[in-house]
Amino acid sequence: MSDYFMDNSPPSGKGVPDNSAGTAIYKKNGVITLEITDMNNLGAGVGHTHDGIAVFVTGAVTGDKVEAKIIKITSRYMVARLERLITASKHRIDAKDTEAEVCEAPQSCGGCCYRNVKYEYELEVKRDYVRNAFRKAGLQVSVKDTASDYNISGYRNKAQYPVRQTKEGIKAGFFASGSHRLIPCGECKLQPPVFAEIVGFILTFAEKHGIPAYDEESGKGILRHIYLRTGRQTGEIMVCLVVNSESFPYEDIFADELMKRFGAVKSIMINVNTKNTNVIMGDRTYCIGGKPYINDILCGVRLRISANSFYQVNRNMAEYLYKLALRLADADKNTAVADLYCGIGSIGLSMAKYVKAVAGVEIVPEAVECARVNAAVNNIENASFFLGDAGDSSKLFSEVVAKLGQVPDVVILDPPRKGSTKELIDCIADFSVKKIVYVSCNPDTLARDCAYFARKGYFLSEVYPVDLFPRTGHVETIVLLSHK
Repeated sequence: MSDYFMDNSPPSGKGVPDNSAGTAIYKKNGVITLEITDMNNLGAGVGHTHDGIAVFVTGAVTGDKVEAKIIKITSRYMVARLERLITASKHRIDAKDTEAEVCEAPQSCGGCCYRNVKYEYELEVKRDYVRNAFRKAGLQVSVKDTASDYNISGYRNKAQYPVRQTKEGIKAGFFASGSHRLIPCGECKLQPPVFAEIVGFILTFAEKHGIPAYDEESGKGILRHIYLRTGRQTGEIMVCLVVNSESFPYEDIFADELMKRFGAVKSIMINVNTKNTNVIMGDRTYCIGGKPYINDILCGVRLRISANSFYQVNRNMAEYLYKLALRLADADKNTAVADLYCGIGSIGLSMAKYVKAVAGVEIVPEAVECARVNAAVNNIENASFFLGDAGDSSKLFSEVVAKLGQVPDVVILDPPRKGSTKELIDCIADFSVKKIVYVSCNPDTLARDCAYFARKGYFLSEVYPVDLFPRTGHVETIVLLSHK
């Protein structure tokens, strides 16, 4: 794989020279013929013009020969759209492949960026994405094959649908890639079929009762997003409506009718977001039906999940990931574990019965409360959780040490996509923590942080990509860092 354009930022570095003179001879909307020699993590095929200019082609697959229409020209590269497939790659899905019907949404949906690719090759692309991220960070590491259970449809336990008013009425779906243009799509093949039924019910209810969809330009309207979660093991479903008002009209009638129609719905929440923002969720959430959470079971631990708390979207592969984390930690009954960015405590609680003690830190208050309840309902007495920003360096880490009664033997890091902070890494290194098990959904920030850990005296194990997000451009990665 090429080592350029492997993340969401513009391409740079090796493979994308300054071709300002060369790109000047090409015109927008012009059609060029290309051999596709690579793919990036955004699902675009990569080809080069006869004079060496990189072209990223949406819908193209490594090994294709294509005609592509140029839609963007920069001084270093061009972006194009597949116009005609001249020769199909061996990696391209055809009608005989079992994956051929995975996604029926328009190509412009942009969610399943590997929708045209055989799944075995997608796993190769993701492994190379991880390897290139570490190489760009200056680290030579061994990257294992991407782990998967090969379940590429219906695996997501969470979905967020923007809602908009159209000429045909209220519609829900997904935003086209890189835009806020709604692609109506009730049924997504990555999600449980019941999600589409619930979305359809909500839209019908809104139409019947005259509840308008939110309009971004005017800031008017009420229904902004439909947010659904399910516990894969329990079957429980949470429905959360994000609204541009202090309440949802006819909410008692809505809750009653929804729970009668869908017996699996155990929680109905309203989230208030009246700000002019791209952020989906607002600050206030309240319950109008059932309970303010749902349950799931992961690694034998019963977990309470609130609307605002983090929970891995692929439950089965998350279980694989957490068992791998335990194996890499090589923990025993003498091991003290700090679970930083702990969410509802899922990783730490999955380890608790194998270790001496667990202390978890999370910045979301609802998630901390869920983690404490999760420990109690599972009769786990050696795990404690407290509110704090895991990136807030030494003061917080000193509290972790106080909770455990010692410096942790193992730190679990599972930060958001932006990664951890230098301050926290400095603090962990200053305490000479023996092992860090780092879990990440962003190979680029993971590699950046691992490079900084290496400069602080840590060495890396093999790197393990785990596909929690089949058909999309994301991949989870886990690595053990040990103090020298």
